[in-house]
Amino acid sequence: MTAPIADQSAEQLPRPTRLSDVKGWFFTADQLLFDWFLAHQQDRSEPGDLLELGAYMGKSAIFLGARLRPDERFTVCDLFDSPAEDASNSKEMKKSYATLTRRAFEANYLAFHEELPTVIQGLSSVVGDHVDEGSVRFAHIDASHLYEHVHGDILTVRKLLTAHGVVVMDDYRAEHCPGVAAATWQAVANEGLRPICITGTKFYGTWGDPEPLQKALVEWITSRGDIWHEVQYVNDAPLVRLSAKGAAEPAHPVSRHKPAARTSQRPTARAPKASAARPAARPVSSRAALRRVALDVLPPVVTRALVKARRRARTH
Repeated sequence: MTAPIADQSAEQLPRPTRLSDVKGWFFTADQLLFDWFLAHQQDRSEPGDLLELGAYMGKSAIFLGARLRPDERFTVCDLFDSPAEDASNSKEMKKSYATLTRRAFEANYLAFHEELPTVIQGLSSVVGDHVDEGSVRFAHIDASHLYEHVHGDILTVRKLLTAHGVVVMDDYRAEHCPGVAAATWQAVANEGLRPICITGTKFYGTWGDPEPLQKALVEWITSRGDIWHEVQYVNDAPLVRLSAKGAAEPAHPVSRHKPAARTSQRPTARAPKASAARPAARPVSSRAALRRVALDVLPPVVTRALVKARRRARTH
């Protein structure tokens, strides 16, 4: 997603301490899905590397880097501050990413990780020269918003993915970049891309069989209880649509290495004196609790009748 930001050098940018401090658009629903897909692949020991085309300030890259397994490779490709080759792409870069530099990306990434990913500074069309075919299990496409470039990125990623690899398309429905929508659904119609699920901002698909993933995904969503979903059909094929408004973000930390624990400057709270301790409250029976609720919510006439009945029962 695009929006201009204030002109700042990499040195002036504040050092992020949380993922939410990093500029960018990576919402809860997609954080949950990235986490689920990567964990699902790990549980099944599916081999493959990670790939991101278009990094912006590094928000989703930081997230992906924390899910990188030993001996895997994470490749990030972005123009950063390099000039684009064609006029239309240069215009988009100047408008949307005028302050984006490689140093800013690296500073953000290294705030959470000890090592940088493999960085390709250039057009996404060259990524095939650096990444082996059939080597990627999860790819995130968020580079150009122009149809010609996105179409080329999809075809490139198709060659790079493993048989069961997952590709994620950003901005597949945003009104300011219809070229992404056109390229995404054209790939579904003509290039064999099979939808798995969609959020408000991202499309998830595969050139493998989506049904086992969809079944496991729906089971996970149902077990959580805080994610809304429905199953629609597109050209007779199921598609899971979901929203995670109000859902909690992934619980485990973004970074694989933990920062040193901070020492608290506050004095240690004293334990309460024994004489000040209150006696434990007696457990309240469910029947008594129901009575109490009834007396609070019933009309006064009914409440008075209940009180009189209880008094008569005690006298007998």
